[in-house]
Amino acid sequence: MRPVRRRHLPSLGALATFEVAAKHLSFTLAAKELNITQGAVSQQIRLLEKALDVALFVRKHNALELTPAGSDLFAAVAAGLDTISAGVGLLQPDGLPETVTVSATDGMATWWLKPLIESFRAEHPSVGFVILASDEDDTLRNYSGVDIALLCGNERSEVGEELHFLFPEAAQPVCAPAFLAKHGPFEDAQSLNRANLLHLHERHWSADAIGWQPLGWEEWFRAQGARWERGGSSLSTNKVSILIEAALAGEGIILGWQHMVDRLIREGRLVYAHPAPITAGRGNFLRCPQSSMQRPAVARFVDHLLNSLKS
Repeated sequence: MRPVRRRHLPSLGALATFEVAAKHLSFTLAAKELNITQGAVSQQIRLLEKALDVALFVRKHNALELTPAGSDLFAAVAAGLDTISAGVGLLQPDGLPETVTVSATDGMATWWLKPLIESFRAEHPSVGFVILASDEDDTLRNYSGVDIALLCGNERSEVGEELHFLFPEAAQPVCAPAFLAKHGPFEDAQSLNRANLLHLHERHWSADAIGWQPLGWEEWFRAQGARWERGGSSLSTNKVSILIEAALAGEGIILGWQHMVDRLIREGRLVYAHPAPITAGRGNFLRCPQSSMQRPAVARFVDHLLNSLKS
């Protein structure tokens, strides 16, 4: 892309709108994030393309793609806005309250993130948190106000961002100690079929923010060379948090995600009903833009999350 003298630059507002549209590859989602109409986004992009005399998007039926020029501009604008954001952050008075915004799925936010926020705030009580949790809205991770996004999958680092591997996605049968004492022990995988197995409804796996292959009882039994007989169950739900609460109440056995139930196991509130875990071949990641990492509260909290994995 040819150099442009600074006084001939398009408006910063148009470039910021372009950056959000390019990030989402959607004018509709960009409008939602910017709190303007889709028509306003389209008009700003058209005017920007006219000012630069170059096409930035390939407009397809119900889809957008960046042109080569659009990709170049996106990388440059994202880096530039990060630099501006960091510079503005340095001008903020030290006495202002610091806030860290984190996005995650419901279960991850409740059972892994929230306890770590509590332990962090015990040492840094002046830092506040915004938690954007959803199993339905995958776009939360891309909102401009998000400092840290907790992701699951096989992620790749993007321009201007830092990506940290947290732990593999693994699950294991767990239940309340009283339930195991009354109904166990379970000598082998097949014997778990006689227990009340609580499980995630298929709707969980088809949610927009979950785009992963299922990891449930059918997969666990198959991995152990056994078969899930799909006996009667008192509970099937699309929410991990509801399953964990039911297990804590002694209602049955769940397939507990290790990073969510580890603290409950250490506290003795849950126990392993069977020693065999199952892994999904994917991992959990922490994504944090470089501009956010320049804020002390965010950097300290990221260190806190990563250090918790070493204990």
